[in-house]
Amino acid sequence: QVQLVESGGGLVQAGGSLRLSCAASGRFFSINAMGWFRQAPGKEREFVAGLSRSGGIIYYVDSVKGRFTISRDNAKNTVYLQMNSLKPEDTAVYYCAAGLRLAPGTSASEYAYWGQGTQVTVSS
Repeated sequence: QVQLVESGGGLVQAGGSLRLSCAASGRFFSINAMGWFRQAPGKEREFVAGLSRSGGIIYYVDSVKGRFTISRDNAKNTVYLQMNSLKPEDTAVYYCAAGLRLAPGTSASEYAYWGQGTQVTVSS
């Protein structure tokens, strides 16, 4: 089993920045791809970013390209999401996910483990 705990969410004005962290514990050695998803009220969970274990394969949803950066520190069992130039439409609960596949998937079904989520609110 793998446990994921997100942190770093909060309230920020439009144009501001936040850095989300996701700390993993348990059988982290079994994990390859990791990703971030988000879910706004009344909407489906959406893929935001994902990367492979080495960090050599990275995907972003088009709406965050150039603004968000995903990274990971395998020595610390932690994945990060640096979010810059935040917009009100980025408001959502952000979830960290971990999967067994080598390449990061863009579908929630491709991830086996999930964190509890952290709220990000961007005011206009």
